[in-house]
Amino acid sequence: MYNPMLDTFIAAADLGSFTKAAQKLYISPTAVMKQINALESHLDIKLTERMSSGIKLTKAGEAIYSSAKFIIDYSGKAVAEAKARSIDCDTTFCVGTSLLNPAKPFMDIWYRVNHEFTEYKLHLVPFEDNHEGILSEIEMLGRKFDFLIGVCDSRAWLSRCNFLHLGRYKKMIAVSGEHRLAKKSIVYLNDLYGETLMMVRQGDSGVNDLLRSDLEKNHPLIKIEDTPQFYDISVFNRSAETGKVLLTIECWQDVHPALVTIPVNWDYSIPYGLLYSLNASCDVQRFVDTVKRVCLGGENAN
Repeated sequence: MYNPMLDTFIAAADLGSFTKAAQKLYISPTAVMKQINALESHLDIKLTERMSSGIKLTKAGEAIYSSAKFIIDYSGKAVAEAKARSIDCDTTFCVGTSLLNPAKPFMDIWYRVNHEFTEYKLHLVPFEDNHEGILSEIEMLGRKFDFLIGVCDSRAWLSRCNFLHLGRYKKMIAVSGEHRLAKKSIVYLNDLYGETLMMVRQGDSGVNDLLRSDLEKNHPLIKIEDTPQFYDISVFNRSAETGKVLLTIECWQDVHPALVTIPVNWDYSIPYGLLYSLNASCDVQRFVDTVKRVCLGGENAN
């Protein structure tokens, strides 16, 4: 879908060196140089300038670089959607999966109910946790995916899909391994006095809004910093890089290797469950009804 030489160009730009890019890509420095030269020839644009210490991007190279990652991501999504549409939709459930919304909890459910869907197969469809694009992914339920499974207390999400509540995850905090709280087995609110707590801005999540109000009213010594409305890996990176405390949940304990997740002495938790289209097909609705009966004892909640 896209010119694979863009991958080489991005690696060289990120690392500032053909040699380092070659090591990352497991090819020779000569191969890297040839690919960059070929890309420049193909585009008829000078992308890099060679220096004794490595390379730097030209103004034109910077413009290509800023668009290249979007092109690669968009191409990947287009291929995933095309593959999802190419399979036999009558006998396959497509399940979205990402770093923050992995398909593993869906598989746990599937093994409990698949005896009633012996003619069906599963197809996992990867997607990106991009805070700017996640709502468009939710809107693809019923087209790109049949199901997603994950935490959901977002008014914006719930206006775009059906939600079958399966359980709750505890609200916790994450800190870098060097943070003064990293060795604690549990954190009390007064431990957070003087710290900056990163959490989503107010207005979309009832649980987060309630927690924020509690902190602002009863614990003003905890400074609150707004994150984007929806988390992606950049939020975890910022916490790791700045040393600020991140509000997180127990199922995200392994998302970032530099962060330590710690329970907090409070009673806040957030629902997780099965997300599916507002205009669910008959087989999707039958699956949801089966999950209610087998896994939830016949609960009739969306």
